[in-house]
Amino acid sequence: MTELIIEAGRAEKNYWRDLWRYRELFYFLAWRDILVRYKQTIMGIAWSVVRPLLTMVIFTILFSRIAKLHAPAAVPYALLVMAGMLPWQFISGSMTASSESMVQNSNLVSKIYFPRLIVPASSVITSFVDFAITLGLMAIMMAIYRFSPDWHLIALPAFILLAFAASIGSGLWLCALNVEYRDFRYIIPFVVQFGLYVSPVGFSSSVVPGKWRLLFSLNPAVGVIDGFRWSLLRGQGLIWWPNLVNSILVTVFLYISGIWYFRKMERSFADVI
Repeated sequence: MTELIIEAGRAEKNYWRDLWRYRELFYFLAWRDILVRYKQTIMGIAWSVVRPLLTMVIFTILFSRIAKLHAPAAVPYALLVMAGMLPWQFISGSMTASSESMVQNSNLVSKIYFPRLIVPASSVITSFVDFAITLGLMAIMMAIYRFSPDWHLIALPAFILLAFAASIGSGLWLCALNVEYRDFRYIIPFVVQFGLYVSPVGFSSSVVPGKWRLLFSLNPAVGVIDGFRWSLLRGQGLIWWPNLVNSILVTVFLYISGIWYFRKMERSFADVI
């Protein structure tokens, strides 16, 4: 039996302990969201393959055939796009799911105590399942193009962690803002759509003019996408290291400030939700 201790002056310390004590609720919410996402859909989990595949085809035609952009060295353009789709789909999906998670669980939030941080965090796991499926699709495409990765692949887990941090940080901000100001549910799709076009998903970061690169790198997805390409495409997806450093700094800021703002607003969630 778990014992809940409310102790004066140590609420913050007990809160982080409660995150571990309520880990089973985290598992339950994550598994429930995974099941609900594809419930009563004809294609089921196949949507996790169809969506990135169609986007890859459209972007390949748009940027490679029409805009006449080229992938670095001998990298097939379709692989360049898919390597960018991997982290972007994870980050954008996590942002959308996290932003809506607290409102969708309003009955649970308003009735019982548990660390509210569990709700948006569990929604990120749901998006990670889609990411894992798309990663498998990426492996199949690399086999079709006979383009095998090399030692650069060992850096991929580090960039996955960076994608997690960016997803959770931005998701916590949007989640808290969506509870306080319901207008944000209309703004979030625009933010995600806008982010797709200012992130190097369909093109290489090398096409961005040098005078704009520092501003471009303030988008945390830039460093993550460049890192994924560098890891998966034998280092031929070029990394501009100031881009990566800036993306890491912005991601760390989003992560820390997201937790701070979420914890600050958490006390009023049950009243306003």
